[in-house]
Amino acid sequence: MNSGRKKMSGLMLALLTSVVSIALGAEAQIPPRLVLGIMIDGLDQQYIDLLRSQFGDDGFNRLLREGVVIANADYGTNVDATAATAMVMTGASPSTTSVTGARLYDRDGRRSVAAMTDPDAMGNFTGETFSPRALSVSTIADEVRIAGGGVTRVFSIAPDPAQAVILAGHCANAALWLNDKTGNWATSTFYKDMPTAVTYRNRLKPLSARLDSMQWTPLKGREAYPGLPDHITHYPFRYTFPRGNTGRYALFAGSPKINAEVTDLAGELIDDLKLGTSADGADMVNIAFTLKPYDYTKNQDNRYELMDSYLRLDRDIARLIAKAESNVGHGNALIFVAATPPTGRSRRDDERWSIPYGEFSTRKAKSLLNMYLMARFGNGDWVNSFFNDQFYLNQKLIDEKHLDAHSVRLEAAAFLEKMAGVDKVYTLDEIMGGRGDDRLEAMQRNTHAAAAGDLFIEVAPGWETIDDIDSPASDSRIHYVKRVAAATAPVFIMAPDVDARTIDTPVDIRVVAPTVARLLRIRSPNGAAFPGLVL
Repeated sequence: MNSGRKKMSGLMLALLTSVVSIALGAEAQIPPRLVLGIMIDGLDQQYIDLLRSQFGDDGFNRLLREGVVIANADYGTNVDATAATAMVMTGASPSTTSVTGARLYDRDGRRSVAAMTDPDAMGNFTGETFSPRALSVSTIADEVRIAGGGVTRVFSIAPDPAQAVILAGHCANAALWLNDKTGNWATSTFYKDMPTAVTYRNRLKPLSARLDSMQWTPLKGREAYPGLPDHITHYPFRYTFPRGNTGRYALFAGSPKINAEVTDLAGELIDDLKLGTSADGADMVNIAFTLKPYDYTKNQDNRYELMDSYLRLDRDIARLIAKAESNVGHGNALIFVAATPPTGRSRRDDERWSIPYGEFSTRKAKSLLNMYLMARFGNGDWVNSFFNDQFYLNQKLIDEKHLDAHSVRLEAAAFLEKMAGVDKVYTLDEIMGGRGDDRLEAMQRNTHAAAAGDLFIEVAPGWETIDDIDSPASDSRIHYVKRVAAATAPVFIMAPDVDARTIDTPVDIRVVAPTVARLLRIRSPNGAAFPGLVL
């Protein structure tokens, strides 16, 4: 009997020891030493599906084959690439990050200003002054750097300065962006490092010298671009960036050629600094790509150029992943790719096909609203401006007339809702107090009260908003088309010991940063709204 008990006790002890050993082994597993964060502006899942057979094995197809795919990442409503990038990197909404877009409206100056401008941060290879001081919470890049005790390295590379500083966060070694006046890669004195690879590229391989002979033509034969009319494929596009064009760097930055340039620079940083080889923790490189429709196409139908951009980016992603893995081994890097939803910046030819449409002129709407408020409350300049789908009223005048701001907003909203093309008008009070209404709660998350307008306009589906208040000339107006249908914004996460799967149900975009933190076994950003996914 005693012998049996001893055998059983020994078996239990062995089993317990085995379990503990397994648990300790799991605990002892080293987290990834290199993190590659990729933000793609305007990525559309439909084009990935359409072009999958044309992609190589090591770009999008590898992410689809080996990664966790969040097919429907939900950003809420009314976010641009800058605000979306902040949501991905912080795990928080614009109401918490204080970043509601690339530009904010300055009520006192009655003009829009760059959100990430910092007059105390001097430029390096640029006269621009940018820093992340306007970002009110920590980012996953900050937490990576802090977890490494300041010894590990964090860099960001983006064509746009606002995206660059948000991708870098507050603690990075450097945030790098393209100077649109010189073509140099630039940073600011807020960050302490200027990598040798960047200085070398600026001085010995300047974009200004290479751009003269650079051109963008179709990457593949016409059969690689499905669904295009013959008349388009018979006349392939060709774009150059001539020296005499003062906007040549903007032309370049709006083309897929910028994605290749970003990839090259990221690869040089990984090589030069041997990123991913530190014993103190993870190094991190965050970059931004663009897939926005090219603003300078000759045809309204720009699908040819857009599909070519996807094919080129597929190659760039493959090159970047291969470079990251060259230092840490195949499958040993943590790679996450997030996308901002495509915008409706162009209308091909809806009127040709009798699809209902119309034009909502913000300048005319402002003028009519101001006349109405003068009739109701007396002479004055009642409407300061229209910005980011919002009307800003003259709060000083409202105070001088001893009026209740809430009542004025309600009257203004009621008037605007009677205009042709206006689907709905929300007041700031409705949004900030919107409890129990899914639409209002979504708008509230993406609204920072200190920078918000008084009236939020939603035009009818298919209607084109012409923002012509600050740019009355017809060739410089901002046009965008309202589409209600949800645009898919996929997220890909590929990491060691994480099995591939697809999540089709909508997932809040704010889970990305805490999920990356969970995989790295570090703390989440301090404003993160959710815990990380268990992958």
